[in-house]
Amino acid sequence: MSSGFEKVAALRGMNDVLPGVSAQWEALEAIVRDWLRSYGYRNMRTPVVELTRLFTRGIGEVTDIVEKEMYTFVDNEKESLALRPEMTAGMVRAAIEHSMLYDRPHRVYAMGPVFRHERPQRGRYRQFHQIDVEALGFAGPDVDAELIVMLARLWRILGLTDMRLELNSLGQPDERAAHREALVAHLEAHRDVLDEDGQRRMYSNPLRVLDTKNPAMQAMADSAPRLFDFLGEASRAHFDGLCARLDDAGIAYRLNPRLVRGLDYYNLTVFEWVTDRIGAQGTVCGGGRYDGLIQMLGGKASPAVGFGIGIERLLDLWQQAAPTEAPPECDVYIVHQGEAAQRLAATVAESLRDEGLSAIVHAGASSFKAQFKRADASGAANAVILGADEVAAGVASIKPLRNGPDNATQTQVPLAQLAQVLKSVN
Repeated sequence: MSSGFEKVAALRGMNDVLPGVSAQWEALEAIVRDWLRSYGYRNMRTPVVELTRLFTRGIGEVTDIVEKEMYTFVDNEKESLALRPEMTAGMVRAAIEHSMLYDRPHRVYAMGPVFRHERPQRGRYRQFHQIDVEALGFAGPDVDAELIVMLARLWRILGLTDMRLELNSLGQPDERAAHREALVAHLEAHRDVLDEDGQRRMYSNPLRVLDTKNPAMQAMADSAPRLFDFLGEASRAHFDGLCARLDDAGIAYRLNPRLVRGLDYYNLTVFEWVTDRIGAQGTVCGGGRYDGLIQMLGGKASPAVGFGIGIERLLDLWQQAAPTEAPPECDVYIVHQGEAAQRLAATVAESLRDEGLSAIVHAGASSFKAQFKRADASGAANAVILGADEVAAGVASIKPLRNGPDNATQTQVPLAQLAQVLKSVN
């Protein structure tokens, strides 16, 4: 019989992560935190909602993210706000607001949800999650290389083998200006093959036209003037310094002159780690240098470099490489019969937790058969049984659920020794 209420479902592209899968997220996040700590990166957390102009100024008004994908709204104070579509702008805003770079540079990271209104597909959702890593206040190619080398270490830790590194340099503003002039001329000469986006961006953001996925435009994009050929001596030296350090680390890479990334704030180094193992959306990690962003957002001019990793994509790859089962709900499941045993079970469970064991006490009154069925479903290694006889004798019975043979016999132990015995068999 219908309740009369309409069922409410999650929004398209915004997914629930249920307990079994969430445990895999927690395991991955723990690995990531240890990895970042080993390089001296510290956690910071910024708001999910920011002023819209933070992103239009930082990311660029004629990027796909700002034009098509941001979730924006006007609040009661008539301010235009946005759900963050990426994390770097917010991290930089926080660094400026709290004068973090006044006395020294910082290595920082954040993990959390970001939002983009785009067509959901494997590895791409409207609410997705990022690991965002930023080296604020560092100028040299040595730190660019450090970020890439540390990512190579993460892939090894996770057992990911099919990861390819693509590199490019976007140079400096004057070099991009000279390239832009040549690129616009090239686009004007091929106006007949440009799609609607290409026509619209030909003058406002011509570099982004080269990032097209339209097959009809690939030949035009391949023959376009390369920004790399317009780089001056200092920009080339920075890129050469990066490559030399990657060679020192034994990391293979490919120069991709069409790699521009989707955000306007990048300069000099840009990079992506890509794979063929998660379908068409093969970029797992992307980043680069953004030396002008801190000043652009109102801070004192300072260099910076960073990257972002999509957690959903990374988790997908990790599970392909080393599938894991959901961990058990608890170490010990306590079944009981009678009110005295139920009350004792609560006390026993607390004593087990004091000793570092996780324990679930069966809720309510059920038959032993029903309780053992639930105990088995919990994944616990052992069940602890408390009935009238156990209560009277001050003991508990232990029944193995996983480690022993199917006909494993129950053993009785004094309550004072219960935790010690369970820790030895769990």
